[in-house]
Amino acid sequence: MISPQPYKWFLETTTAVEGHMHAIRRTLVEAQTKFQHVEIIETHSYGKCLILDGRIQSSQADEFIYHEALVHPGMLTVDHAPETALVIGGGEGATLREILRYPSIRRAVMVDIDDEVVALCRQHLPEMHQGVFDDPRTEVRHEDARAWLEKTRERFDYVSIDLTEPLEEGPAALLFTREFYTLVRDRLTADGTMTMQAGMTKVGELTFFTAVHRTLRDVFPVVAGYQSFISCYGTPWGFITASKRVDPVRLDVPAVDRLMAERVRGTLGYWDGVTHQHAFALPRHVRKAIDAETRISTDAAPLVFL
Repeated sequence: MISPQPYKWFLETTTAVEGHMHAIRRTLVEAQTKFQHVEIIETHSYGKCLILDGRIQSSQADEFIYHEALVHPGMLTVDHAPETALVIGGGEGATLREILRYPSIRRAVMVDIDDEVVALCRQHLPEMHQGVFDDPRTEVRHEDARAWLEKTRERFDYVSIDLTEPLEEGPAALLFTREFYTLVRDRLTADGTMTMQAGMTKVGELTFFTAVHRTLRDVFPVVAGYQSFISCYGTPWGFITASKRVDPVRLDVPAVDRLMAERVRGTLGYWDGVTHQHAFALPRHVRKAIDAETRISTDAAPLVFL
């Protein structure tokens, strides 16, 4: 048995009765913004970590897994090399970084309501954003994403929803609804795609993932869930691609590798054709949970995330 050493520890509760802990090397910043509590700490195992409202969002050591998994399945599913992209959330800039690996992108808009978090990430997490906020293709807007989508008429080939889970009092609470996903769908081009993080896929904690999957099926003709293990979270994590046309599950290993060679600049650390096939090959208990949720009548009371 390993005994905890006399470090200062960051303890994150993943459920009401579970959690995990990380030894802190130092705290770079801790602040309360207008919207949420933010910490940027350096841990012994994972390097710098962004923490919002007590939940780890990304770590220096393995954020490439999360952000490559979040972005590339959707970008590769667009019928043509994508030219325009929208990021909803994405404070540390790593989602933008992955999008801008595509030379075909001529415009990338990031809408994150919390300018204070973005400013702190720009200052303290250059390893993650790698200067993308200064890329001439980037436009960063600090406003409510739903209100912005309602007023814009711009269309995007790809949309990434990179938000914290919808705590009732949090800034993302209204961005996990059928009405919001309909707005996103209507701001996509004819063969556009969307990807989003969709919470844990661990045993006993599939409710959020399956509920989002069901809601998206009310809006999009193609919905495909997938998962990756994020080490600093201590749990497998769910993602979903929603598309107007192409099903990412139908892309085999050679097709994914060919598209990546054609579209992506540089070498990725995590995503390739084999990883794509593995991620979308959900285990049986997850597929059963999705099927059970799908059988719930769409006439049921609206889903409320707490």
